[in-house]
Amino acid sequence: MVWVESAPRAWREGTRRYRLIGGKCPSCGGLVYPHRQVCPYCGREGLEAVALPRRGRVVTYAVVRNPPRGFEGREPYVIAVVELEGGARVLAQLTDVRPEDVRVGMEVEAVFRRYREQSPSGVIEYGVKFRPAI
Repeated sequence: MVWVESAPRAWREGTRRYRLIGGKCPSCGGLVYPHRQVCPYCGREGLEAVALPRRGRVVTYAVVRNPPRGFEGREPYVIAVVELEGGARVLAQLTDVRPEDVRVGMEVEAVFRRYREQSPSGVIEYGVKFRPAI
């Protein structure tokens, strides 16, 4: 989940302050994304909301060549499972990279990017994607 703090502030200010929020188990220390109430590793309830690291590695990926409705015109694009530093895994789109250049083990970092528009004159949705680490 992405939280943009201080929603009334300018969009540009908000993008500097976004956080990738997950959960940390107070018992076993496991990190999970998205945040949930029960630890999938030890079963303890009451995970703490924490800002997750923004860097990780590609564990596996798929190239989408026939996108679902609403995402036409952006293909091909890459969806990947990214293991963040600390162990939490995130399913996200990769950006700023050609599909043929993506590799398992590639170092990536989280960035705040545009997902889609609800219509030509509608709301623009933003969130976290990952790009090759700089």
